[in-house]
Amino acid sequence: MKAPLQTAHPWHGVSVGSEAPATVTAFIEIVPSDTIKYEIDKPSGIMKVDRPQKFSSLSPTLYGFVPQTYCGKNIATLANDPRVERGDGDPLDICVFTERAIVANGFLVRARPIGGFRLIDKKEADDKIIAVMADDPLYAHVNTLSDMPPALVDRLRHYFLTYKEIASGKAPIIEIGAVYERDTAYKVIQAAIEDYDTDFRGQ
Repeated sequence: MKAPLQTAHPWHGVSVGSEAPATVTAFIEIVPSDTIKYEIDKPSGIMKVDRPQKFSSLSPTLYGFVPQTYCGKNIATLANDPRVERGDGDPLDICVFTERAIVANGFLVRARPIGGFRLIDKKEADDKIIAVMADDPLYAHVNTLSDMPPALVDRLRHYFLTYKEIASGKAPIIEIGAVYERDTAYKVIQAAIEDYDTDFRGQ
C-alpha cells in the first residue's frame, strides 16, 4: 500500500533554490488585493488568517518568505546596528514586484533579489528582501534597487512604515534602519540560510 501523498511544508519542505542568492524561491502569503493578512501556521505549514488589515493600505507587491531561511544571530550581526539585538525569529521576508495581476495566494514563484529594507521592530531585525519576478519582461532591465522607479520603492517604504500603525496616533513602532542594493541583499539571504542551517540542521 502506497503512503498517502503529502504537501511539502512551505518553510521546511521547499528548497531555497539552486541559484540562490541570485534567484530564490519565494512562497507568497499575501497578494496586493488582500485585505486580510495571511501567513503560514509554522507547525503545520497550512495558510491561516493572521488578522484583518486595520487600514486601507494594501501591500503593493506579492509578499511572502524565502523557504529554508531564518532570521537569527547572523542576521542581527549583519545589521551592525546598536538598535538591533536579534533577528525576528521568522523566515526571511520577500516582496516580489510583477506586472501580472495575481489574486490568489499560497504559491511558489522564482524571484530575482534587487535590494531590501532593514526594518527594526522592537529591537529585532526584520529584513524585507525586494525582488522582481524572474522572467517578468517588464522588469527584465532591473538588476538592483536603483534601477526601480523611485515611486514604487517609496510606495513599498510607506506600506511598511504604516501597516502596523496604531489608531491612537502614536509614533510608528517600525523604523527603516537601512535601504540596501542587490549585493547586500545577497549577503542577507546568505546569512538567513546560515541561520536556518544552525537552528534547524545543527550545522
